[in-house]
Order: sequence, then structure tokens, then C-alpha cells
Amino acid sequence: MSKVERLYHLHNILSQRRTPISRHDLMDRLECSQATLYRLINELRDFLGAPIEQHPETKAFYYDRSYDQSFELPGIWISPDELQALLTAREVLTDVQPGLLEDELNSLQGRISKLLQQKGVEAESDGSRIHIHHTAGRPVPQRMFQDVLGALVGRKQLHIRYHGRERDAISDRDVSPLRLTQYRNSWYLDAWCHRAEGLRSFALERIVEQQVLDRPARNIPNQEMADHFDQSYGIFSGPAHHQAKLLFTPERARWVADERWHPDQQGEWLKDGSYRLKVPFSRPQELIMDIMRHGAEVKVLGPDFLRQAVIDSTRRSLDRYSA
Repeated sequence: MSKVERLYHLHNILSQRRTPISRHDLMDRLECSQATLYRLINELRDFLGAPIEQHPETKAFYYDRSYDQSFELPGIWISPDELQALLTAREVLTDVQPGLLEDELNSLQGRISKLLQQKGVEAESDGSRIHIHHTAGRPVPQRMFQDVLGALVGRKQLHIRYHGRERDAISDRDVSPLRLTQYRNSWYLDAWCHRAEGLRSFALERIVEQQVLDRPARNIPNQEMADHFDQSYGIFSGPAHHQAKLLFTPERARWVADERWHPDQQGEWLKDGSYRLKVPFSRPQELIMDIMRHGAEVKVLGPDFLRQAVIDSTRRSLDRYSA
């Protein structure tokens, strides 16, 4: 239980009682030590103005009911995780193209901003004191996002003309939208492709044309989607059949050890201060890019084909400079 949660809990206990409560009962209910309890009482009384009194004989605590108005905690109290969630939610809403649900989204953004102002995170006139920096995002046309989201919410199939980057070819497909994913500031549609008869991901900015069809979308169980889309590394889907083993120098380890490359990653500090990281993956393209951004501070221990792919990519880079 966090400090903020304990303060709220202590306030609720005292405000709902008509008789004093002993420090031992409070310690049990708050799951804290006596020292922590007294720190909470002092903060609630001295800094937040709560009318806490102590019985002169039993030393039990209670709220003084002689006040004309009942005491309430001031402002909005949120934890760091809740703050991050609010900021991220507002940033995501800002990035959504206008059109579908525009009034509702604007209203929700306003309510989030009001909460942050009440908390003191940002002032009404000065703007936010917290900045989330977006890089390498790829914009999505308004009408296309509107049609995709409409088909997803209405559970309708969607006809798309898709320009795939890997083959540099355009194909026509009918898909059943399953979910929208924002990954590294770009939007992807996870869907059942009726042409391929399988689960696929489509980058929204690569959809050339789209049309909502008057046919019901196919539903896929959540576990089946998770097994396909969420096990591998990055945006590439499919079961993670491989495991990358990476060794980072002691200098770079201090950063990498705090990073989340994959939900199922395994990290281990070695005696010399270096850091060994194991990451599941299926297709290596995105993983290779993330490995190479660490340059000489990382070494691929395995598997062999991944190690060779990084070596080959490094050699091609050197060849470009030598040319």
C-alpha cells in the first residue's frame, strides 16, 4: 500500500467512525508500523489540516466533530503510475485524427487536463510541466483512420488496398478488424485477413484505399490473438521460436538493465559488471536495428544466424563509409 493510499485509508477510517480508534487497530488496518502511523497522522493533521484529536486517557484517535463542515482531502491525489496513465491517455487522444468521436474525445481531453490542473501538474495558463516527446511517428489520413475505427467498433469487415513495404507491392484484401495498436508512435491494425486466412498486422499509413463492407467481422478469441501478436519481438507477429542472447559492456549495462525489450526477457548481471540479456523473437529485422543502436557496446552471443546478421549489417555499414 502506497503512502497516498494509506492517507486516504486513514482519512476514510476516521471520517466514518463516531468513536475513537486505537493506534494498534489503525496499524493493523493500514498494515504499517507505529512510526509510519504517526508520520501519516502528522501529515494528515499538520499539512492537510485534518481535525485529528487524541483522547487524553486512551490515546485513541478521532476526528473532532465540532467543525461546521466535514473535512475532505484537498485536491486530486494520484500515484506516479496514475499520472503516467493520464498523460499518456491525453497524448494518445491528441494524436487521434479528428472526425469520428471528435466531440467526445475533446470532452475527455478536457476532463483529463482539469484533473492535472487540480493536482498541480500543470497550470491553466502556463501549459503542462511534463512533456512527452514523440519521434519517428508516421501520420495517418483522417478519413482512413475514421473508416478503420468505424469498422472496428461496428464489427464490420474492411476492404483495403495495401502497399506492403517488404515486397513494395500493392494488394487488395478483405479483413476483419480486431484491434488498433499504437507502437513507437505509429498505428497498426491487427486483423484477420480473409485472403491469407490468418492473422496479420497492417501499418495504417500504408493503406492506400479503404471501404467499410456490409459484412460482419470475424471474431477471434483474445488468447489466440495474444499468442500470435504479443509473443514475438516488437511489431512482428507470430510465436517466438528463437531467443536472442546479448552481452552488454559494463558502461552500457547501467542503461540497458532498466529497459524493457520484451515482457518475457531475462536479464543477469555478471561479475565484471556486464549485463546478459535474453529476448524472445520470431523475425530478426527489428531486433537487429535495436541491437545496432548500441554499436560496439553489445555483442550477440546467439543464436548464430542472428550473430551473423548483425556482423553482415555492420560490414555493409563500413563498406558504405569506405566507399
